[in-house]
This record gives sequence, structure tokens and C-alpha cells, in this order.
Amino acid sequence: MFPAKERLFASLAGGQSPDALFIACADSRINPNLITQTEPGDLFILRNIGNIVPAYGEMLGGVSSAIEYAVLGLGVSSIIVCGHSDCGAMKALMAPEKAGLDKMPTVASWLRNAEAARAALGDFSAEDAGPATVRSLSEQNVLLQIAHLRTHPAVAAGLARGTLFLQGWFYDIGSGEISILDEQTRTTVSIADSIANLEATEAEKA
Repeated sequence: MFPAKERLFASLAGGQSPDALFIACADSRINPNLITQTEPGDLFILRNIGNIVPAYGEMLGGVSSAIEYAVLGLGVSSIIVCGHSDCGAMKALMAPEKAGLDKMPTVASWLRNAEAARAALGDFSAEDAGPATVRSLSEQNVLLQIAHLRTHPAVAAGLARGTLFLQGWFYDIGSGEISILDEQTRTTVSIADSIANLEATEAEKA
């Protein structure tokens, strides 16, 4: 691989200047650069179980420092939170006993940062929850983590200046389709449709 990318890595040897912070799940099936068709150096990537962003002050550490550095140190112009289908973290939220969270107290504590997403779905039987419910919870979780992002000082300042843009994505592992989540309507639109709508809008302006 390296010989084919020799010029790219040579250009990156002296530093990085990514366009976006990409927050994704640690799931081994998720490859941010593959999903976005980007090259090394294009994304500053933050991964953890459940693509979670604790609200500022709740758990200051690796996540909050990565966000602060991406915005203030690297000057990224956008932050994307990407959830995905068949997410083990979301399944554990729905059925903690089945997931064995009683034996994983650190994981259980971490997932509390997504508990409000589960509450947003209302009452349901974890045993009857299929892929559609897992997807709904994953989408609610993405929206929740974007709300948490807004509590981080560096993010809030960037949004106030108009230099930072937040976006939520849902990635379907089986189909490879990416959907964009709308914070206001809490609905999704495929990235292909989003691009088509944008092109149509630009055409109308021309």
C-alpha cells in the first residue's frame, strides 16, 4: 500500500490539516475513511463504544480533549457523529442483562451517557426489538451526542462564530448507505438525496 500512496504520506510527514472531526463507534466493521471515501489526513477520527460524547464536565478525558484539540488546535470546520446498524452498544442499552453489563461495570457506566436516547423511544420489549428498533435507538443516540457536543466550550464558540458545522449520520453496514439526520425534524434523508436536493437548490439560484 505504501508505494502507491508514497506522495500522499510524504505530504503528510510534516503535519496534518484535516477538514473534519469524525466521531464513530469502535465497532470493527466501521472504517471511517472507507465510509467517506477519504484519504489519510482528511479526517481527525475519534472512536469509542457507541460513538458517545459525554456532556462537557461529565467525563473530562480522551473524548473532550480530542474535541477541543480538533476544533482549537486543528481548526476543523465540521464535526460528524456517525452511528450504525446492528450496534452492540445500542443492543446493550436495550437489554443490559442479555449483554452482560453486570460483569462490565465500566462499559455500563459509559453507556449511561446514551441512556436519554433509550428513554426517547418510550416503552418497548427488549426481546421483541429487531433491527428497526436498534436503528431508531442508534439515530436517537446520534442526535443526543450532537446535543452533548454543543455543551463543549470550543464547539459552542465555533458554532457562535459560524466557523463550525455539526452533522449526524447513520451508516447501514449491509447496504453501505449513509443517511443524514435532521436535528429539527428528527428524520433522515439519504446522502444521495441530500446531494440531489443541494444541486437542485444551486441550480435554482443560477
